[in-house]
Amino acid sequence: MELVVAGPADEALLLDLLNTTPVIDGVAHDELAESRAARKWLRDRGVAPTDAQLAALREVRPVLQGVVRGEAKPAALHGFLDGVRLEPTVSGSGLDWRLAVDDAAARVVLAWDALRISSPGRLRPCANTECRLFLLDRSKPNTARWCSMAVCGNRMKARRHYRRTRT
Repeated sequence: MELVVAGPADEALLLDLLNTTPVIDGVAHDELAESRAARKWLRDRGVAPTDAQLAALREVRPVLQGVVRGEAKPAALHGFLDGVRLEPTVSGSGLDWRLAVDDAAARVVLAWDALRISSPGRLRPCANTECRLFLLDRSKPNTARWCSMAVCGNRMKARRHYRRTRT
């Protein structure tokens, strides 16, 4: 029996959700705070823009961020899996089981778990301590440190260079 728990769309939804609280010019922002923008964010990611979906994602986001940062235990995610169930389906070769997920919060928790199993250590926070974003390292050596080489990576390297040349 093979269960496909999370696909690329779920992984993208997870990373996008984790990154909805960026720090811009030293000020923390919440891309899901304003209802109209949040509904557009949901629609753009194929999630039904309902109050329940939005509330569930707002609730699971800080828990997932804490788990990925190592500040919270994975057990904190248990309550978000209530809508998950297995459903039998008949196929040409017999009976198969399919994972049924009713809400986006459960989808992102399942995507986190799938990444934890298939790609351990690749979903992590940006190494820039002033940044609150996350990255999914898909490089072969698993050495990516920053959410963006153009932004955080460049800033961190410029700071290191400045310190080296000024001391």
